Amino acid sequence: MDGVTQFLRFTSFANFTWGHLVMLAIGCLFIFLAIKKEYEPLLLIPIGFGILIGNIPFFENVGLQIGIYEEGSVLNYLYFGVTKGIYPPLIFLGIGAMTDFSALLSNPKLMLLGAAAQVGIFLTFMAALVLGFTQEQAAAIGIIGGADGPTAIFLSSRLAPELIGAIAIAAYSYMALVPVIQPPIIKLLTSKEERVIRMKPPRSVSKLEKILFPIVGLLLTTFISPGALPLLGMLFFGNLLKESGVTKRLSDTASKAMIDIVTILLGLTVGASTQATTFLTPQSILIFVLGAVSFAIATAGGVIFAKVMNLFLKGDERINPMIGAAGVSAVPDSARVVQSLGLKEDSSNYLLMHAMAPNVSGVIGSAVAAGILMGFLLKAV
Repeated sequence: MDGVTQFLRFTSFANFTWGHLVMLAIGCLFIFLAIKKEYEPLLLIPIGFGILIGNIPFFENVGLQIGIYEEGSVLNYLYFGVTKGIYPPLIFLGIGAMTDFSALLSNPKLMLLGAAAQVGIFLTFMAALVLGFTQEQAAAIGIIGGADGPTAIFLSSRLAPELIGAIAIAAYSYMALVPVIQPPIIKLLTSKEERVIRMKPPRSVSKLEKILFPIVGLLLTTFISPGALPLLGMLFFGNLLKESGVTKRLSDTASKAMIDIVTILLGLTVGASTQATTFLTPQSILIFVLGAVSFAIATAGGVIFAKVMNLFLKGDERINPMIGAAGVSAVPDSARVVQSLGLKEDSSNYLLMHAMAPNVSGVIGSAVAAGILMGFLLKAV
Protein backbone atom coordinates (compact mmCIF):
# COMPACT_ATOMS: atom_id res chain seq x y z
CA MET A 1 0.00 0.00 0.00
CA ASP A 2 2.91 2.35 0.61
CA GLY A 3 3.98 1.82 -3.00
CA VAL A 4 0.45 2.52 -4.27
CA THR A 5 0.22 5.65 -2.13
CA GLN A 6 3.53 6.94 -3.44
CA PHE A 7 2.50 6.19 -7.02
CA LEU A 8 -0.72 8.17 -6.57
CA ARG A 9 1.23 11.12 -5.10
CA PHE A 10 3.36 11.20 -8.24
CA THR A 11 0.42 11.22 -10.72
CA SER A 12 -0.73 14.44 -12.34
CA PHE A 13 -4.18 14.02 -10.79
CA ALA A 14 -2.75 14.43 -7.27
CA ASN A 15 -0.84 17.59 -8.24
CA PHE A 16 -3.49 19.22 -10.42
CA THR A 17 -4.53 22.85 -9.77
CA TRP A 18 -6.98 25.23 -11.41
CA GLY A 19 -3.99 27.14 -12.74
CA HIS A 20 -2.93 24.08 -14.72
CA LEU A 21 -6.46 23.86 -16.17
CA VAL A 22 -6.33 27.50 -17.28
CA MET A 23 -2.94 27.07 -18.95
CA LEU A 24 -3.98 23.81 -20.66
CA ALA A 25 -7.02 25.63 -22.05
CA ILE A 26 -4.78 28.45 -23.33
CA GLY A 27 -2.48 25.92 -24.98
CA CYS A 28 -5.45 24.29 -26.72
CA LEU A 29 -6.67 27.75 -27.81
CA PHE A 30 -3.28 28.51 -29.39
CA ILE A 31 -3.38 25.23 -31.31
CA PHE A 32 -6.97 25.91 -32.40
CA LEU A 33 -6.10 29.41 -33.69
CA ALA A 34 -3.08 28.02 -35.53
CA ILE A 35 -5.00 25.25 -37.28
CA LYS A 36 -8.48 26.73 -37.72
CA LYS A 37 -7.63 30.40 -38.28
CA GLU A 38 -4.07 29.88 -39.57
CA TYR A 39 -2.72 32.56 -37.23
CA GLU A 40 1.06 32.06 -37.43
CA PRO A 41 0.85 28.23 -37.24
CA LEU A 42 4.65 27.87 -37.35
CA LEU A 43 4.76 29.72 -34.04
CA LEU A 44 1.49 28.96 -32.32
CA ILE A 45 1.55 25.18 -32.72
CA PRO A 46 5.00 24.75 -31.07
CA ILE A 47 4.11 27.31 -28.39
CA GLY A 48 0.64 25.85 -27.80
CA PHE A 49 1.94 22.31 -27.50
CA GLY A 50 4.78 23.58 -25.31
CA ILE A 51 2.16 25.06 -22.98
CA LEU A 52 0.55 21.62 -22.74
CA ILE A 53 3.92 20.00 -21.97
CA GLY A 54 4.76 22.63 -19.36
CA ASN A 55 1.45 22.24 -17.58
CA ILE A 56 1.26 18.52 -17.05
CA PRO A 57 1.30 18.62 -13.22
CA PHE A 58 4.00 16.66 -11.42
CA PHE A 59 5.35 16.26 -7.90
CA GLU A 60 7.94 19.04 -7.77
CA ASN A 61 11.22 19.26 -5.86
CA VAL A 62 11.83 15.51 -5.58
CA GLY A 63 14.52 15.18 -8.22
CA LEU A 64 12.39 13.88 -11.11
CA GLN A 65 14.17 16.34 -13.43
CA ILE A 66 11.29 16.70 -15.88
CA GLY A 67 10.17 20.32 -15.39
CA ILE A 68 11.63 23.12 -17.46
CA TYR A 69 12.79 24.93 -14.31
CA GLU A 70 14.43 21.85 -12.76
CA GLU A 71 18.18 21.98 -13.17
CA GLY A 72 19.46 19.00 -15.13
CA SER A 73 16.18 18.22 -16.94
CA VAL A 74 16.11 17.90 -20.73
CA LEU A 75 13.68 20.80 -21.04
CA ASN A 76 15.91 22.93 -18.86
CA TYR A 77 18.88 22.27 -21.16
CA LEU A 78 16.79 23.21 -24.21
CA TYR A 79 15.52 26.31 -22.38
CA PHE A 80 19.13 27.39 -21.94
CA GLY A 81 19.01 28.74 -25.51
CA VAL A 82 16.19 31.07 -24.45
CA THR A 83 17.54 32.23 -21.11
CA LYS A 84 21.00 32.94 -22.54
CA GLY A 85 19.71 34.60 -25.70
CA ILE A 86 21.15 31.98 -28.08
CA TYR A 87 18.08 31.27 -30.19
CA PRO A 88 17.16 34.88 -31.17
CA PRO A 89 20.37 35.62 -33.15
CA LEU A 90 19.97 32.32 -35.01
CA ILE A 91 16.39 33.32 -35.87
CA PHE A 92 17.73 36.66 -37.15
CA LEU A 93 20.28 34.84 -39.32
CA GLY A 94 17.42 32.94 -40.98
CA ILE A 95 15.33 36.09 -41.36
CA GLY A 96 18.25 37.87 -43.03
CA ALA A 97 18.71 34.97 -45.46
CA MET A 98 15.01 35.13 -46.37
CA THR A 99 14.58 38.90 -46.62
CA ASP A 100 14.73 40.99 -49.77
CA PHE A 101 15.53 44.59 -48.84
CA SER A 102 14.85 45.87 -52.38
CA ALA A 103 11.62 47.64 -51.39
CA LEU A 104 13.49 49.54 -48.69
CA LEU A 105 16.44 50.40 -50.92
CA SER A 106 14.16 51.63 -53.70
CA ASN A 107 12.42 54.12 -51.38
CA PRO A 108 14.66 54.79 -48.34
CA LYS A 109 12.38 57.40 -46.80
CA LEU A 110 9.99 54.58 -45.86
CA MET A 111 12.60 53.54 -43.32
CA LEU A 112 11.31 56.43 -41.20
CA LEU A 113 8.01 54.58 -40.79
CA GLY A 114 9.82 51.62 -39.27
CA ALA A 115 11.52 54.01 -36.86
CA ALA A 116 8.27 55.81 -36.00
CA ALA A 117 6.56 52.55 -35.07
CA GLN A 118 9.11 52.03 -32.30
CA VAL A 119 7.44 54.82 -30.31
CA GLY A 120 5.30 52.10 -28.75
CA ILE A 121 8.40 50.61 -27.13
CA PHE A 122 9.42 53.78 -25.31
CA LEU A 123 5.92 54.91 -24.28
CA THR A 124 5.19 51.47 -22.83
CA PHE A 125 8.57 51.55 -21.08
CA MET A 126 7.43 54.70 -19.26
CA ALA A 127 4.00 53.22 -18.50
CA ALA A 128 5.59 50.10 -16.98
CA LEU A 129 7.76 52.30 -14.76
CA VAL A 130 4.65 54.09 -13.51
CA LEU A 131 3.07 50.71 -12.69
CA GLY A 132 5.98 49.75 -10.46
CA PHE A 133 8.23 47.63 -12.66
CA THR A 134 11.98 48.17 -12.43
CA GLN A 135 13.74 49.98 -15.26
CA GLU A 136 15.12 46.71 -16.60
CA GLN A 137 11.74 44.97 -16.47
CA ALA A 138 10.00 47.97 -18.05
CA ALA A 139 12.45 47.98 -20.96
CA ALA A 140 11.93 44.26 -21.58
CA ILE A 141 8.15 44.72 -21.49
CA GLY A 142 8.22 47.75 -23.78
CA ILE A 143 10.04 45.87 -26.54
CA ILE A 144 6.88 43.76 -27.03
CA GLY A 145 5.55 46.74 -28.99
CA GLY A 146 8.03 45.99 -31.73
CA ALA A 147 6.09 42.75 -32.41
CA ASP A 148 9.44 41.00 -32.66
CA GLY A 149 9.55 37.83 -30.56
CA PRO A 150 13.28 37.11 -30.91
CA THR A 151 14.23 40.68 -29.94
CA ALA A 152 11.87 40.57 -26.95
CA ILE A 153 13.43 37.31 -25.77
CA PHE A 154 16.97 38.57 -26.34
CA LEU A 155 16.43 41.80 -24.39
CA SER A 156 14.57 40.14 -21.51
CA SER A 157 17.32 37.51 -21.22
CA ARG A 158 19.74 40.36 -20.62
CA LEU A 159 17.66 42.70 -18.48
CA ALA A 160 14.81 40.74 -16.89
CA PRO A 161 15.32 36.95 -17.14
CA GLU A 162 12.64 36.38 -14.51
CA LEU A 163 10.04 37.70 -17.00
CA ILE A 164 11.15 35.83 -20.13
CA GLY A 165 8.20 33.43 -20.16
CA ALA A 166 5.49 36.08 -19.91
CA ILE A 167 7.23 38.50 -22.29
CA ALA A 168 7.91 35.82 -24.92
CA ILE A 169 4.35 34.51 -24.85
CA ALA A 170 2.94 38.05 -25.07
CA ALA A 171 5.24 39.01 -27.95
CA TYR A 172 4.49 35.91 -30.02
CA SER A 173 0.77 36.08 -29.22
CA TYR A 174 0.49 39.60 -30.59
CA MET A 175 2.60 38.68 -33.62
CA ALA A 176 0.09 35.92 -34.37
CA LEU A 177 -2.88 38.23 -33.80
CA VAL A 178 -1.68 40.96 -36.18
CA PRO A 179 -4.64 40.32 -38.59
CA VAL A 180 -7.04 40.88 -35.68
CA ILE A 181 -5.41 43.81 -33.87
CA GLN A 182 -4.16 46.06 -36.66
CA PRO A 183 -7.13 46.54 -39.07
CA PRO A 184 -9.39 48.40 -36.59
CA ILE A 185 -6.55 50.74 -35.63
CA ILE A 186 -5.66 51.43 -39.27
CA LYS A 187 -9.28 52.15 -40.21
CA LEU A 188 -9.77 54.39 -37.19
CA LEU A 189 -6.79 56.57 -38.11
CA THR A 190 -7.25 56.81 -41.90
CA SER A 191 -9.95 58.09 -44.22
CA LYS A 192 -11.33 56.36 -47.30
CA GLU A 193 -9.45 58.84 -49.46
CA GLU A 194 -6.16 58.02 -47.75
CA ARG A 195 -6.67 54.26 -47.96
CA VAL A 196 -6.96 54.37 -51.77
CA ILE A 197 -3.78 56.41 -52.36
CA ARG A 198 -1.70 54.78 -55.09
CA MET A 199 2.05 54.83 -54.71
CA LYS A 200 4.43 54.88 -57.63
CA PRO A 201 6.07 51.53 -58.45
CA PRO A 202 9.38 50.84 -56.67
CA ARG A 203 12.48 51.46 -58.75
CA SER A 204 14.74 48.63 -59.79
CA VAL A 205 17.56 47.99 -57.31
CA SER A 206 20.98 46.90 -58.58
CA LYS A 207 22.84 43.84 -57.37
CA LEU A 208 25.66 46.05 -56.10
CA GLU A 209 23.23 47.97 -53.88
CA LYS A 210 21.88 44.72 -52.44
CA ILE A 211 25.40 43.49 -51.65
CA LEU A 212 26.54 46.77 -50.10
CA PHE A 213 23.42 47.20 -47.97
CA PRO A 214 24.14 44.52 -45.31
CA ILE A 215 27.72 45.75 -44.95
CA VAL A 216 26.83 49.45 -44.69
CA GLY A 217 23.74 48.66 -42.62
CA LEU A 218 25.79 46.66 -40.11
CA LEU A 219 28.34 49.45 -39.67
CA LEU A 220 25.77 52.23 -39.32
CA THR A 221 23.39 50.49 -36.92
CA THR A 222 25.86 48.75 -34.64
CA PHE A 223 28.11 51.80 -34.27
CA ILE A 224 25.01 53.59 -32.92
CA SER A 225 23.72 50.62 -30.93
CA PRO A 226 26.47 48.06 -30.17
CA GLY A 227 24.14 46.18 -27.85
CA ALA A 228 22.18 45.01 -30.90
CA LEU A 229 25.27 43.44 -32.49
CA PRO A 230 24.29 39.78 -31.88
CA LEU A 231 20.94 40.37 -33.59
CA LEU A 232 21.85 42.79 -36.36
CA GLY A 233 25.17 41.09 -37.05
CA MET A 234 23.38 37.83 -37.77
CA LEU A 235 20.57 39.56 -39.69
CA PHE A 236 22.93 41.33 -42.09
CA PHE A 237 25.22 38.30 -42.35
CA GLY A 238 22.26 36.17 -43.42
CA ASN A 239 21.25 38.79 -45.96
CA LEU A 240 24.77 38.92 -47.41
CA LEU A 241 24.70 35.13 -47.79
CA LYS A 242 21.53 35.56 -49.84
CA GLU A 243 22.53 38.54 -51.96
CA SER A 244 26.14 37.56 -52.69
CA GLY A 245 24.93 34.85 -55.04
CA VAL A 246 27.90 32.60 -54.28
CA THR A 247 26.80 31.01 -50.98
CA LYS A 248 23.46 29.52 -51.97
CA ARG A 249 23.95 26.39 -49.85
CA LEU A 250 24.63 28.43 -46.74
CA SER A 251 21.74 30.77 -47.49
CA ASP A 252 19.35 27.86 -48.05
CA THR A 253 20.45 26.19 -44.82
CA ALA A 254 20.00 29.40 -42.80
CA SER A 255 16.62 30.26 -44.32
CA LYS A 256 15.13 26.76 -44.24
CA ALA A 257 16.49 23.91 -42.13
CA MET A 258 18.22 25.96 -39.45
CA ILE A 259 15.50 28.53 -38.81
CA ASP A 260 12.90 25.74 -38.74
CA ILE A 261 14.87 23.79 -36.13
CA VAL A 262 15.43 26.85 -33.96
CA THR A 263 11.77 27.89 -34.28
CA ILE A 264 10.68 24.45 -33.04
CA LEU A 265 13.03 24.59 -30.03
CA LEU A 266 12.21 28.21 -29.25
CA GLY A 267 8.44 27.80 -29.52
CA LEU A 268 8.33 24.56 -27.55
CA THR A 269 10.49 25.79 -24.67
CA VAL A 270 8.84 29.20 -24.49
CA GLY A 271 5.49 27.44 -24.28
CA ALA A 272 6.75 25.02 -21.63
CA SER A 273 8.02 27.94 -19.55
CA THR A 274 4.39 28.86 -18.77
CA GLN A 275 4.32 26.29 -15.96
CA ALA A 276 1.27 27.36 -13.94
CA THR A 277 3.02 27.25 -10.54
CA THR A 278 5.51 29.93 -11.63
CA PHE A 279 3.86 31.67 -14.61
CA LEU A 280 0.25 32.36 -13.68
CA THR A 281 0.62 35.53 -11.63
CA PRO A 282 -0.95 39.02 -11.67
CA GLN A 283 2.37 40.30 -12.99
CA SER A 284 2.09 38.08 -16.09
CA ILE A 285 -1.43 39.34 -16.77
CA LEU A 286 -0.25 42.95 -16.45
CA ILE A 287 2.56 42.22 -18.93
CA PHE A 288 -0.03 40.98 -21.44
CA VAL A 289 -2.05 44.16 -21.03
CA LEU A 290 1.02 46.38 -21.42
CA GLY A 291 2.10 44.36 -24.45
CA ALA A 292 -1.25 44.97 -26.13
CA VAL A 293 -0.99 48.69 -25.40
CA SER A 294 2.56 48.77 -26.73
CA PHE A 295 1.60 47.02 -29.94
CA ALA A 296 -1.41 49.29 -30.51
CA ILE A 297 0.70 52.42 -29.96
CA ALA A 298 3.39 51.13 -32.35
CA THR A 299 0.78 50.51 -35.06
CA ALA A 300 -0.78 53.93 -34.54
CA GLY A 301 2.63 55.61 -34.48
CA GLY A 302 3.54 54.28 -37.91
CA VAL A 303 0.21 55.31 -39.45
CA ILE A 304 0.24 58.80 -37.93
CA PHE A 305 3.83 59.44 -39.00
CA ALA A 306 2.96 58.46 -42.58
CA LYS A 307 0.15 61.04 -42.50
CA VAL A 308 2.62 63.64 -41.25
CA MET A 309 5.05 62.78 -44.06
CA ASN A 310 2.28 63.31 -46.60
CA LEU A 311 2.05 66.96 -45.51
CA PHE A 312 5.43 67.46 -47.20
CA LEU A 313 4.93 65.18 -50.22
CA LYS A 314 3.09 65.89 -53.46
CA GLY A 315 1.61 63.85 -56.31
CA ASP A 316 2.81 60.29 -56.75
CA GLU A 317 5.38 60.84 -53.98
CA ARG A 318 2.59 60.62 -51.42
CA ILE A 319 2.45 57.59 -49.14
CA ASN A 320 -0.56 55.43 -48.45
CA PRO A 321 -0.63 55.88 -44.65
CA MET A 322 -1.77 52.29 -44.11
CA ILE A 323 1.75 51.08 -44.84
CA GLY A 324 2.91 52.87 -41.69
CA ALA A 325 1.25 50.10 -39.68
CA ALA A 326 3.76 47.67 -41.21
CA GLY A 327 6.51 49.48 -39.31
CA VAL A 328 6.10 46.95 -36.51
CA SER A 329 8.45 44.11 -37.25
CA ALA A 330 5.95 41.25 -37.59
CA VAL A 331 7.39 40.18 -40.95
CA PRO A 332 5.59 39.65 -43.29
CA ASP A 333 2.20 39.56 -41.55
CA SER A 334 1.85 43.30 -41.04
CA ALA A 335 2.63 43.90 -44.71
CA ARG A 336 0.02 41.29 -45.66
CA VAL A 337 -2.58 43.01 -43.49
CA VAL A 338 -1.91 46.29 -45.31
CA GLN A 339 -2.13 44.52 -48.67
CA SER A 340 -5.45 42.94 -47.71
CA LEU A 341 -6.96 46.23 -46.51
CA GLY A 342 -5.73 48.01 -49.62
CA LEU A 343 -7.37 45.46 -51.93
CA LYS A 344 -10.66 45.77 -50.03
CA GLU A 345 -10.66 49.51 -50.72
CA ASP A 346 -9.40 49.21 -54.32
CA SER A 347 -9.06 45.77 -55.89
CA SER A 348 -6.27 46.97 -58.19
CA ASN A 349 -4.13 48.76 -55.58
CA TYR A 350 -1.28 46.45 -54.55
CA LEU A 351 0.58 47.71 -51.50
CA LEU A 352 2.55 44.62 -50.44
CA MET A 353 5.93 45.64 -51.84
CA HIS A 354 5.56 49.18 -50.49
CA ALA A 355 4.56 47.84 -47.05
CA MET A 356 7.55 45.50 -46.95
CA ALA A 357 9.89 48.53 -46.76
CA PRO A 358 8.71 49.74 -43.32
CA ASN A 359 8.15 46.12 -42.30
CA VAL A 360 11.79 45.08 -42.73
CA SER A 361 13.02 48.41 -41.39
CA GLY A 362 10.90 47.68 -38.31
CA VAL A 363 12.98 44.55 -37.72
CA ILE A 364 16.12 46.67 -37.76
CA GLY A 365 14.47 49.43 -35.70
CA SER A 366 13.32 47.14 -32.89
CA ALA A 367 16.80 45.59 -32.64
CA VAL A 368 18.40 49.05 -32.52
CA ALA A 369 15.89 50.09 -29.83
CA ALA A 370 16.78 46.98 -27.81
CA GLY A 371 20.48 47.82 -28.09
CA ILE A 372 19.87 51.41 -26.98
CA LEU A 373 17.91 50.25 -23.93
CA MET A 374 20.70 47.82 -23.05
CA GLY A 375 23.23 50.61 -23.33
CA PHE A 376 21.27 52.73 -20.87
CA LEU A 377 20.31 50.04 -18.38
CA LEU A 378 22.98 47.35 -18.23
CA LYS A 379 25.06 47.75 -15.12
CA ALA A 380 28.81 48.10 -15.68
CA VAL A 381 30.88 45.39 -13.96
